[in-house]
Amino acid sequence: MAIAPVIAQTRSLYKEQQADIERFEVAIAQYLAGEIPEDVFRVIRLNNGVYGQRQGGTNQMVRIKLPAGTITPEQLELMAKLSTEYSRGWGHITTRQNIQFHFVELTRMPALLREIAEVGLTSREACGDTVRNVMACHLAGACPHEKLDVTPWAEATFRHFVRNPIGQRLPRKFKVNFSGCSTDCGQAMFNDFGVVATTRTNEDGTVEPGFRVYIAGGLGATPHPALALEDFTSREDLLPTIEATLRVFDQTGNRDNKLRARLKWVVDQLGIDEVRRRVIKVRHTLPASSTWPGGIPPEVVSVGDKAAGAATSGEITQVGQGVRVELKSQDPFKRWVQTSVIRGTANGSVSAIAYAALGDITADQFRALAKIQRDLNADVRLTNRQNVVFRALTEDQLEILYKALDEIGMARPGAELARDVVACPGADTCNIAVTQSRGLAKAIGEALEEEGLAEVCGVRINISGCTNSCGQHHASDIGFFGAERRAHGQAAPGYQMLLGGYVGEEQIFFGEKALRVPAKNAPQAVTRVVRRFAEERSAGETFRAWMDRSGGASAVAVGLADLDHFPTPEENADFFVDYGETGPFVAEVGDSECAV
Repeated sequence: MAIAPVIAQTRSLYKEQQADIERFEVAIAQYLAGEIPEDVFRVIRLNNGVYGQRQGGTNQMVRIKLPAGTITPEQLELMAKLSTEYSRGWGHITTRQNIQFHFVELTRMPALLREIAEVGLTSREACGDTVRNVMACHLAGACPHEKLDVTPWAEATFRHFVRNPIGQRLPRKFKVNFSGCSTDCGQAMFNDFGVVATTRTNEDGTVEPGFRVYIAGGLGATPHPALALEDFTSREDLLPTIEATLRVFDQTGNRDNKLRARLKWVVDQLGIDEVRRRVIKVRHTLPASSTWPGGIPPEVVSVGDKAAGAATSGEITQVGQGVRVELKSQDPFKRWVQTSVIRGTANGSVSAIAYAALGDITADQFRALAKIQRDLNADVRLTNRQNVVFRALTEDQLEILYKALDEIGMARPGAELARDVVACPGADTCNIAVTQSRGLAKAIGEALEEEGLAEVCGVRINISGCTNSCGQHHASDIGFFGAERRAHGQAAPGYQMLLGGYVGEEQIFFGEKALRVPAKNAPQAVTRVVRRFAEERSAGETFRAWMDRSGGASAVAVGLADLDHFPTPEENADFFVDYGETGPFVAEVGDSECAV
């Protein structure tokens, strides 16, 4: 099969996108004229990737989908333009490899959507009860450990389900993630449909590449681990299996209670064996459907999915949560290489991570990243830890890349170090956030730097502004979610601290509750835990293993008990003001529309 079918499909998607934008533009005018009720317009808006903000009025957030996190120089340059002409001068990388812009005026949204369409991007179904952005490991196609390059599979999944009638009004959102090996950098283990590339040996001795599929995972207030669907799913059966799972979810999901509407609750109600039976049965009869996606998708046929392969000699960089990074030099360039460069592919190319603090990228940085990508002829992906990775590099290009990143403030060693704190947007813009998670993330980063702990490796810190886990606090070594506290008769910002979350090797451990702390004491809680971990861990020991050896989260929390204390407002009024705010804390929570 040639690439022509893919080109034809791309043109078809562009025409459909233009029609979507025209309909949305008419709906906006009707809504502002009072001709469309709020609840109906909300569905239209969300399905077009536009999310309301807590500021109310016509302030909106737009979420741009980047399947597998892929992005081109032209798209990066457009991000720079969008950030200045429509937003606040910067964009935000999400934990699902999207880029978000906030404070976009609703009536200007169609113009923005037309601009992203011109560079092959869409916001369609980036929000709402739909199939969300399809994610993949940021090293897919460039990882020495992978079994398959899952990039074209993620692209094929995105193309099959965007605007697909079966995915427009689901009981709740449906998230699909791909990983190229069991290390699971793509985080398959806590999503509705998680795919891990693998192989099996057939009776004739041949080795067949394919997939191990996990379903019904999720974070949120009640996290569930994804569960295996079957031992092995063939490449020909993968897309039909995703569609069959989606159909079962559409048929059985709870449409009366949004809080119990995800696929994980279907398993909770019917049991995993019954859900498995239904998915396999639907898949068996799916060839009779007009949407049957059987066979190898044209996106995969046109570019191939062969694994990068591991080098037969030389260094092979280990990847995944808990990796021990060795900082052996005081030279800034060498330190960056030691933390941020991935080596070991068969073709000798290397990858390198550019650190984006809090996932924020300014207009100038977007433009500079585009130039760097073009100059180095690099492949670029966004990561689920809100950074940017340059791939297909030569060793000779590393110093060139470092110098260019250093000029724009993105060359600090950050990958797999404590300073790489991840946070959701929080109460800065989110309707349902309780606390300013971004402000806390900044404060934790500053505290780690001051204490000389920012470059402790093997510890991930994630923060959410509420229980919904958009910041993925359940899956990190140290996690926080925001909550209102009451002290001395007043409301105050607080956090629940969790310890020991881990995802990798096709397993997941959710963080365990340690203790609650005032927001202003959370940075000190982090520095104490990170320092103790750095001092007590044995060679190669993960944070989770250290925590278990130390007696678990509750035992570690004993050394933090004094931090769960609020002074009186007279002693320290700052404890009653959230990060980035100037007045007393008020837990203003609006209606939930959707989460990341």
